[in-house]
Amino acid sequence: MKLISWNVNGIRAIAKKGFATFLKQEKPDILCLQEVKISDSARELVEFDFLGYKEYWNCAKRPGYSGTAILVKEGLRDFIGVKNGLEEEKFDIEGRVQIAETKDFYLFNVYFPNANNELSRLDYKLEFNEKLLEYSKKLEKKKPVIITGDFNVAHQEIDLARPKENVGSPGFTPEERAFMNKFLAAGFIDTFRELNGDKIQYSWWSFRSGARERNVGWRIDYFCVSDKLKKYLKKAFILDKQTGSDHAPVGLDIS
Repeated sequence: MKLISWNVNGIRAIAKKGFATFLKQEKPDILCLQEVKISDSARELVEFDFLGYKEYWNCAKRPGYSGTAILVKEGLRDFIGVKNGLEEEKFDIEGRVQIAETKDFYLFNVYFPNANNELSRLDYKLEFNEKLLEYSKKLEKKKPVIITGDFNVAHQEIDLARPKENVGSPGFTPEERAFMNKFLAAGFIDTFRELNGDKIQYSWWSFRSGARERNVGWRIDYFCVSDKLKKYLKKAFILDKQTGSDHAPVGLDIS
């Protein structure tokens, strides 16, 4: 099964930048999208070219902000359905979490909060992180879990081009990195590191100063899986040549 995750930074914008071609070329079985930036009412006015896929949306209450979506290949074997949210309003109104269920696993599509400049949302993010971990471990008692999306954190120094300059910056604070340690210690595997060792590759670049052209990036988009799924992992990858967003798609092949 081929799974892909992509923070598209606005579904309407990326639809005009070859998204349909990307979908036809990559042919993921399930595609998880973050930061779709569209309301339910606005979505009804737009016809997207998602031929061959069933759409599941979780739009934020605030128009043009946050939001997630899952595209599932029509007729996908053993697919059960999608549930939105963590059952806590202060997180769910931002449309940050979807949970797809298959016969063999739960797949979380997550747009983690950004700690923001001056770390104004760091406490909110840390609270969100704990809620997500608690919820995922509860579901893991039934079947293994895959968590993907924009985690908005670079875990280790190898995961960003300029670690020394960014210590304490949003996405590289001690608190956020400590949660990633806790998250992985709770029984989840960072599949990119597991399968690619110390390979340096990034999934996000600032729009400023030609960062992408100079590859001054961060790896903040992940596929993390329950330890029980380790033996089924085939390939974890970043499609860093794919343009259209400030993020690159990340993927996982799992048998």
